[in-house]
Amino acid sequence: MYAVIATGGKQYKVSEGDVIKVEKLDCEAGKTVTFDKVIAVSDSSLKVGDDVKNATVTATVMEQGRGKKVIVYKYKRKTGYHKKNGHRQAYTQVKIEKINA
Repeated sequence: MYAVIATGGKQYKVSEGDVIKVEKLDCEAGKTVTFDKVIAVSDSSLKVGDDVKNATVTATVMEQGRGKKVIVYKYKRKTGYHKKNGHRQAYTQVKIEKINA
C-alpha cells in the first residue's frame, strides 16, 4: 500500500515505514505530524479525487537538519563582476507510520 502526499510544494510517494526528507516543518523531533493533502492512495486499486478526500498520512518527526552546501557563483565577463554565495536548505526527516485511507 502506498500514498502520494503533497507538502512543501513537492509530491512524495510514501509507504508505511519509509523515511523521507521534506521541506522544513515547524515541530520538534519525536512529535507526530499529519499530512492531509493526499493526492492518491493505492492498496489493490488506485484511488484519486473524491475517493481520498478524507485520507491522511501520519508520520513521526525524526530530526531537523540542513542539507549539503550548494555554491552559487555569479559572474559577468569583461566587467570584473563575480560573487560567490553558499546555501544550505533546511529539511525535516520524517518516518511514515500509518496511511489512513
